[in-house]
Amino acid sequence: MDLDVARVRSSFPALDQGVAYFDGPGGTQVPTEVADAVAGTLTSGISNRGTVTAAEQRAEAVVANARSAVADLLGCTAEGVVFARSMTQATYDLSRALAKQWGPGDEVVVTRLDHDANIRPWVAAAESAGATVRWAAFDQETAELDVEAVAAVLSPRTRLVALTGASNLLGTRPDVPTIVDAAHAVGALVYVDGVHLTPHAPISVGALGADFYACSPYKFLGPHHGLVVAAPSLLEELHPDKLLPSSNDVPERFELGTLPYELLAGTTAAIDFLAGLASSAEDRRTRLLESMRAVEEHEDRLFATMLDGLSAVDGVTLHGSPKRRTPTALFSVAGHSAREVYEHLARSGVNAPASHFYAIEAARWLGLGETGAVRAGLAPYTDEDDVARLVAGIKELGR
Repeated sequence: MDLDVARVRSSFPALDQGVAYFDGPGGTQVPTEVADAVAGTLTSGISNRGTVTAAEQRAEAVVANARSAVADLLGCTAEGVVFARSMTQATYDLSRALAKQWGPGDEVVVTRLDHDANIRPWVAAAESAGATVRWAAFDQETAELDVEAVAAVLSPRTRLVALTGASNLLGTRPDVPTIVDAAHAVGALVYVDGVHLTPHAPISVGALGADFYACSPYKFLGPHHGLVVAAPSLLEELHPDKLLPSSNDVPERFELGTLPYELLAGTTAAIDFLAGLASSAEDRRTRLLESMRAVEEHEDRLFATMLDGLSAVDGVTLHGSPKRRTPTALFSVAGHSAREVYEHLARSGVNAPASHFYAIEAARWLGLGETGAVRAGLAPYTDEDDVARLVAGIKELGR
């Protein structure tokens, strides 16, 4: 089925403001269904989880429903879904737990393509354990992260490879399954940052081969928090620092403090919304796969139009040309700072921010430094008029 963009857009009150939002890679707009789920949970009568009162049972159901929804979205098991305040927090927590098993002589691989949330936690954890950090670089011209670049820094001492599923800065989608195979061949675990991949493609953690897969609901139409999934048997092997009375069960042992029930309810609503974008199948996992394929096709078509439009403007430089990418363009305009372009577009109601977007190593590797460049990313609610407004705004700078 095709994506009915007009119908999709009707669920987003923010779009009534007349703004064209290209800042989805930093956080998408939210449909009414998600806002209603958050508000409804906050006002429903809720308490800490339990089995006695209706409020306790309601909290239990919210958590169970959210784990089930995430499992359907990612093709994993609900018992392996760990919720956290953010993907960054989840990664720091797991890096510290994993580092308890490392020592001098062990190695950790990170890439220059990644968001810093999938670099700095591992660098810090390696340093605390006396392990060595090894860096895999991407091609500065194409922004491709080749399998060979990662394989070249693997060794029998590699304990973990931290890898992006898609670059939040450049859109690059590395060949995750092949890189995972290379890492597993030397006995290493792989932690995949799926924050920027999850909103744009159907996901199967099993097909990717990732040992850990992290993402953030607020990047796929949901509320602000993060999560990471892994096989329960793998999580059983890890022992994070925790409070004495808190549960030692998996996945609860990794969830520090009371969970944000309203945000989890919003996450379930966001996943249900995604599932209904372009499918009416009975099974939610099937609906999600079909709907996300429709999203991917819609965004790919629109992205091609956007790239053609930007490329035709004198003075525009598009950074990187990966063969496989999410609908994310990083660009500069000759004679104008990234900040000037950002502010010019904002005045015309087009939100396309400028930064390194926490992919600081990637920005430095490209020679963009701390300033970065302008980033325009698509979402399921982006339409042809939005793209036309973006391109027109860039053309105005040259007049």
